[in-house]
Amino acid sequence: MKDKYGFPLTKIGIIGGGQLAKMMAQSAKRMGFFVLVLDPAPDCPASSVCDRVLVGDFYDDNKIREIAEASEVITYDIEHIATRILKILMDEGYKIFPSPALLEIIQDKFLQKQVLYAAGIPVPKFKLLESLEPGSFKSFGFPCVQKARKGGYDGRGVQVIRGYEDLKNILKVESYLEEYVDIEKELAVIVARSSKGEVKCYPVVEMIFDEQANICDMVIAPARISEDVKEEAKAVAVKTVEILNGIGVFGIELFLTKDKKILVNEVAPRPHNSGHYTIEACITSQFEQHIRAITGLPLGSTKLLMPAVMANLLGEKGYEGPPLIEGLKEALSIEGLSFHFYGKSMTKPFRKMGHITILDENIEKAIEKAVKAKKLLKITSEVRK
Repeated sequence: MKDKYGFPLTKIGIIGGGQLAKMMAQSAKRMGFFVLVLDPAPDCPASSVCDRVLVGDFYDDNKIREIAEASEVITYDIEHIATRILKILMDEGYKIFPSPALLEIIQDKFLQKQVLYAAGIPVPKFKLLESLEPGSFKSFGFPCVQKARKGGYDGRGVQVIRGYEDLKNILKVESYLEEYVDIEKELAVIVARSSKGEVKCYPVVEMIFDEQANICDMVIAPARISEDVKEEAKAVAVKTVEILNGIGVFGIELFLTKDKKILVNEVAPRPHNSGHYTIEACITSQFEQHIRAITGLPLGSTKLLMPAVMANLLGEKGYEGPPLIEGLKEALSIEGLSFHFYGKSMTKPFRKMGHITILDENIEKAIEKAVKAKKLLKITSEVRK
C-alpha cells in the first residue's frame, strides 16, 4: 500500500468558495495539499488561502469540468450545485466525494425524508404538498411546518403554519408538510466516514436558534443531555450516513422530543455550522477530518479536549455594505475566546460573517462568556440599509 507522497500531497478541488471552503482550505494547506476553488466571486472567502480560484457559476458545466480536470479529488461546500455534470464526470472516473447521487438526495428535502424513512431512520411525520389550497394544510393538521423541497438554507424555505391565520404566509414553491414537533432541544452530530469505510463520530451538541432569523445562534458542546440520549443520537447519526453511503464529513441535525425520542431533521453533506467548535475544542477539526476522509487518509481523533460554546456572528439589522467589526478588543479580552472572521466583502442583515468559540472547563461559564461576547461584537457598516 502506497505510503509515500510528493508535494503537494493531492490537488483538491472545492466547488464553492465560502467560509466552509476557506476553513477546509486552511486545514488542507497546513497538511500540504494544493487547493482550487470554483466560485462566482473572485474575492470569495476561500480566495485568501487557496492556491487557485476559478471564477464561474455552480451550474456552469464547463467550469465544473475545468475544476475537475485540474484536481485529483472534488468536494463542495454548498449543496446548490449542478449534479448532472458531476454524475457524468464520476462515470468518467473522477473522484467526487460525497457522491453526486447522494447530493441529489440531499438537494430535494422531500426525497431526503423519503430515503431516510424507507431505511428506518426516525423522522417527523411528513407528506408531499400537492396543492396550496387551505384544505391541504387542514387535512394534514395544524400546527405544521411547510418546507421547500429545494433551495432552502439558513432558515430560508421554512414556514411554520399554526392555523388558518398563517396561510397568508405560505411558500409558493414545490414543498411538503412536516409535523410540528414538540421539541426539548435541537441537537446535531458531526459524522465522518472515509473512502475506506472508517467512521468517526464527534460529540453530540445542542443548537440554540435565533428565533427571528431561524438561524443557528449558538452551539453548546457537549450537549446537556443524558448519556443514553447521547448514545442514541450518535447511533442514529452514524446509521444515517451509512445508509446514504456517505464519504466525507456530514452534519446530522436532530430533534430531541419532549418524550426523549430522537428524530432526524436534516442532513448536510459537508462540514456544518454545528461543528465549527471542533477547530479549537477537538484533537481533529471537522475540516481536517473532511480532507482526510475524501483523500483516503486515516481519520483523526474526535476527542473533545475541553467544553466549548460556538456563537455565530451575523450581520446586524439595518446595515448592508463593507463590514465594520465593533467590540473586538473588549471581546478578545474574554479568557478562552477565539475569533474567526470569514472575510466576506459585504455584510447584510443576518448574513453569517464569522463566529467565536469559547473554551472553559465549566460549560455554563462558557455560555455566560459567549452571551457577553455576543453583546460586545457587532458586524455593522458605514452604509445603512
